[in-house]
This record gives sequence, structure tokens and C-alpha cells, in this order.
Amino acid sequence: MTLEARSLSAGYAGRAVVHGIDLALEAGEIVALVGANGAGKSTLAKSISGLLPALSGRILLDGKPIERASPAERVRLGIAHVPEGRQVFSGLSIAENLRLGAWVHRRALSEMEMERRIARVCEAFPVLVERLQHPGGTLSGGQQQMLAIARGLMAEPRYLILDEPSLGLSPILVVEIFRMIEALRGRGIAILLSEQNARMSLAIADRAYVIETGRVTIEGAGRELLRRREVIERYLGVGKGVGASDDARSARLTEGLRRIFSSRRIS
Repeated sequence: MTLEARSLSAGYAGRAVVHGIDLALEAGEIVALVGANGAGKSTLAKSISGLLPALSGRILLDGKPIERASPAERVRLGIAHVPEGRQVFSGLSIAENLRLGAWVHRRALSEMEMERRIARVCEAFPVLVERLQHPGGTLSGGQQQMLAIARGLMAEPRYLILDEPSLGLSPILVVEIFRMIEALRGRGIAILLSEQNARMSLAIADRAYVIETGRVTIEGAGRELLRRREVIERYLGVGKGVGASDDARSARLTEGLRRIFSSRRIS
């Protein structure tokens, strides 16, 4: 099972922001999109999920073109998108927010099946179980991000697109969110992770693409890119003149982050 972009260009008002992107996401892996703010990561994510039209190129799901499919059709096919900024409906209850995640499947789900799906999704988010009838707007920023991810999982996707899931969160909550992402991979869900936090993204990614001004400039295994000089200089907060000691420090940090993420996995 593979979700692919081939020579994909997309943007706004007919003007391309991302150009000729080639990308693949396979079952059970995390693929990170790394780049500065404005590089085109969110535009690419929206194009794959159907929120923006492809200007040229192809989007393939298991070899079949879907670039003309609507966002709802793509959800039915197994692609869910958790957008930047959470976009929780603050006036609706947590349970109602979750139900919206399964909206495209509503005619096929009985009330009992809907309740079971909510219970199943919330196993990973106990704080939501305790407050299902509370308005979404009463949650903290980190809890709202958990709700946004849980809402995406209500569609039972095979492919989950996460756009800036750590944005605006405290360091402790960022680690918690990344633990959740690793746990989702453990369930066989493929994750496309668009993040400005390059260090933590690369630490858990199987593969990664570096995007600069709308084009992929570097790609490779996440751990490999954490040791690449140009990635260290541009995205990991280390200046030019990186030496062997910096490479070793980056390698130690990578292993440290992996131990943090694996120390307490979500069941």
C-alpha cells in the first residue's frame, strides 16, 4: 500500500507554491517533511488530502490516480488530514468533534458502532474520555491537539497527514505528541509528518524530505539526515563549520530522543 506524489505542483489561485514534488508514503512508516516556515510543507499536505487542487502531476493511491477525487472521497479511501492550528470546534462537545471525524462514514455506522469507534479512538487519549461532554474550547492547547488527532483517527485512515502537530506546545507536550505519533505507526498507520521541529521529526522518521522554496532538495532516512552537514547547519540550530564532535553530538541526541519516545508508548 503506497500513497505517492509524482511531479506534483500545487498552490493558490493558479500559482504554484510547490513544484514537481516526488514523494512516497508506504504502510506503517513515518515520512517527515522538513523545511522552514513558508517552504511549502502545508501546501503539499493540503494538495495530497484534496484541500488544494493539483496544478499538475499525479497523486496515486495504491497505483490509482486520485488527484481529481474530492477531499471526502479521499477520506473514504483512507486518507485523513489533521490540519495546522488544530481547528477544534470550540462550541461543540468533545464527543461531537469526534463524530465529525467519521462524518463521511455516518450512513454506514450505526449509533452503537459510532460509540464503539469513539471508545476505541479514545483508548490512546484518556483525558478525552473523562471529558467527552465538555466543550472542545475548554481543553488546553495540548489537549486540543490530542482531540484533533483523535478526530482524524475516527475515519480509521490508512494514511494520516499531520500538519505542524507540535505548534505552540510546551516541550513536555511536544514529547507527548511525538510519542503518540510513534505509537500510531506501531498500529500500522502510515504518517506524513509536516513539522518545523526538524530535530524531533527526523529522530522518529523512517524517511524524510527537505523542502526549500517549494522543491525537494534533500531526501533520505531520518537518522541519516540528522547527520547531514547541510541539514544540521540549516535546520538543527548549529552554525557552519560543523566538525566531527558536532556529528557525534547529533548522533547522541538522536539516540536520546529515540529512547525518550520509546520509554512509554501508548497502548
